Amino acid sequence: MAMTLITTNTSSGAASSSFTSGIDSTYKLYIFKFIDINPATDAAEFTFQVNATDGADYNDSAITSTVFKAEHNESDSSASMAYEAGEDQAQGTGYQNIALNVGNGADESCVGTLHLFNPSSTTYVKHFYSTIQELHKDDYSMQVFAAGYINDATAIDDIQFKMSSGNFDGTVKMWGVK
Repeated sequence: MAMTLITTNTSSGAASSSFTSGIDSTYKLYIFKFIDINPATDAAEFTFQVNATDGADYNDSAITSTVFKAEHNESDSSASMAYEAGEDQAQGTGYQNIALNVGNGADESCVGTLHLFNPSSTTYVKHFYSTIQELHKDDYSMQVFAAGYINDATAIDDIQFKMSSGNFDGTVKMWGVK
């Protein structure tokens, strides 16, 4: 599997991180790496949404998804694994949550990966999955898993990442895989 770095977005106090070029038929798989995403607002979710070719905004592609998490707090008094019913979508056009209640302290952030499959297809839906490790606002180590599909047979050529509230610092890298 040969990975090619296409773009790096480094943000400081940014409202979003958008990739508006480089997503095309060159690659069948795009991998986004998140490095030290630190929200300005405590307990914000890290999210994404896509934009179809020639689309005007990031709210026209329906997503069906599922989200679950595994967590363990620093005091070793609580650990769990659970399905997060309120975080998934059933043909929703909102931003998909991929990290939950990320802390905004100096030592709090999230890191992880999103895989987006064949976004240039004009025949099939676009599948995705993400794995995010975060320091939750309540001092939990939390692993969040989100997966689903973008129910759009139009080619996808833009993707945007943002917090559910406020700005953020961090780096997002986009890789193409042949």
